[in-house]
Amino acid sequence: MSNSPSIRPVTPDDAGEVLTVQRAAFVSEALIYGDPDMPPLTQTLEELRAELVENLGCVAVVEHRIVGAVRARLDGGLLLIGRLAIAPDQQGGGLGTLLLDAVEQHGREAGATEAELFTGGLSEANQRLYEREGYHRTEETADGEIFYRKALV
Repeated sequence: MSNSPSIRPVTPDDAGEVLTVQRAAFVSEALIYGDPDMPPLTQTLEELRAELVENLGCVAVVEHRIVGAVRARLDGGLLLIGRLAIAPDQQGGGLGTLLLDAVEQHGREAGATEAELFTGGLSEANQRLYEREGYHRTEETADGEIFYRKALV
């Protein structure tokens, strides 16, 4: 990355750009799983805008362009993290780590003591990222989803 990214909270006004990044990022996942109808690809702008009204997520911005996003919400003391998406031309540069760190901090500030996220069993790059960032596998579902947790205290 030529310029270092800034990380800031996501807002409903970011919905269009976040949806664009999300769709671009999840195309590779759809190819891995042979599923063009996965929720990150079929979510509408209206659904996403509504989801961002009360969200602890963050975006990564480089030169006024949103290049990454992650969403999170609090469920009691548990921070539920989802839809970590990095623009394909920015992947592999550490943005996933930066966004996870930022969203975990937002969770701590909101009272979360633990974070949870999940990925598919074929998403090896995601699994490596989460494990490198201190997440531990807690469950693998029958359909291949792997759940991870990390203490935030």
